[in-house]
Amino acid sequence: MKTKFAKSPKVNVITLGCSKNTVDSEVLMAQLKANEFDVKHENTNDNADIVIINTCGFIDNAKEESINTILEYAEAKNQGKLEKLIVTGCLSHRYKDDLQADIPEVDQWFGTLELPQLLRSVGADYKHELLGERMQTTPKHYAYVKISEGCNRPCSFCAIPLMRGQHVSKPIEQLVKEVKGLVANGTKEVMLIAQDSTYYGLDLYGERKLADLMKHISDVDGLEWIRLHYAYPSQFPMDVLDVMAERSNICKYLDMPIQHITDRVLKSMRRGITKRRTMELVENIRSRVPGIAMRTTMLVGHPGEEEEDVHEMLEALAQMKFERLGVFTYSHEDNTHAHTLPDIISQEEKQDRANRVMEQQMDISWQFNQSLVGTTQKVLFDRLEGDHFVGRTQFDSPEVDNEVWIPVAQNYVRMGDFAEVKITEASHYDLKGSL
Repeated sequence: MKTKFAKSPKVNVITLGCSKNTVDSEVLMAQLKANEFDVKHENTNDNADIVIINTCGFIDNAKEESINTILEYAEAKNQGKLEKLIVTGCLSHRYKDDLQADIPEVDQWFGTLELPQLLRSVGADYKHELLGERMQTTPKHYAYVKISEGCNRPCSFCAIPLMRGQHVSKPIEQLVKEVKGLVANGTKEVMLIAQDSTYYGLDLYGERKLADLMKHISDVDGLEWIRLHYAYPSQFPMDVLDVMAERSNICKYLDMPIQHITDRVLKSMRRGITKRRTMELVENIRSRVPGIAMRTTMLVGHPGEEEEDVHEMLEALAQMKFERLGVFTYSHEDNTHAHTLPDIISQEEKQDRANRVMEQQMDISWQFNQSLVGTTQKVLFDRLEGDHFVGRTQFDSPEVDNEVWIPVAQNYVRMGDFAEVKITEASHYDLKGSL
């Protein structure tokens, strides 16, 4: 049943979680705008008729943030500050039945693949002709491009397949059209994202087609940087490295979460790879793409992980020297394989292990940044903060990696422009320089 509002109802979309959710919210907003809704993203004014919260349900902290945000807007609805409250995204997809009983203020709950139904609930039509069009929430000069949905991997700790379904690749021609539209609107950098980007194409074409996709996107006129995220190490398509090495607008950057390193824990995690093959892959990547910066993610505290596994992990990370690294503590997720194993490591111990990994990584990051002092780097500037312009090199993705700071007093750049910057100082996580 359609809800009737006055002309141009005001909608506030709240996005929680990862860059995949960012893209989903942008697509939702484009659909609402095409239906003549007055749509804003994370508007701080309490003047919306409808609030739509796009939730994350990946780990405990993310679920807690999502629930707290829902409760905040539920209270606003009780106070008469909005007419309709809708929840979508991963948390809603997975826990809809439990949540709708606990939070009756929410009018409707939708899963990750129910955009047409969500639109109908507010009196809007799903417009197929908008395929690939979005209302960007990021700065116009960079955008995330989701090349597939879902995941076929059986990782023991991960609930993503329960929330996002099986892997579904988008056709190459559709993605190229999407990127061309973004570039025409001022985008200079795209981040290719997926739950598992290296699986791309297997379902559509019968073989991995990530390298071909990157070639086609690289050919888009006006696109200056392409950045690859979330590559799965097992069965990594090596032809991707050849494309990365030969194309000047593909950043020498690779985000490849390895999660762990000891054979025992990797087997328990069901990662489909060994320590030896992981370390050989990292070595091959560095030899085939000289100068590449690699980001990885580690997971500590998985059931069965022992102190000797953490020690071996630290030794291996010291040898591989990932330029960028993040770490999660294990979260015991219902209906995952790891949930059948005893979660007996305390949260304090999990956090201690994570801290030890990051303490070591600080030194590795510092060494890499020191190697850039005295060099000149191409920098894309994202924002003005205080008395500094802040940007990134090709070795850094937005929000998660290092930044370059140059003082306003001696320099001038426009946001969204590239500039050559001489690096003069480096700390553990930031660079300083001048034009």
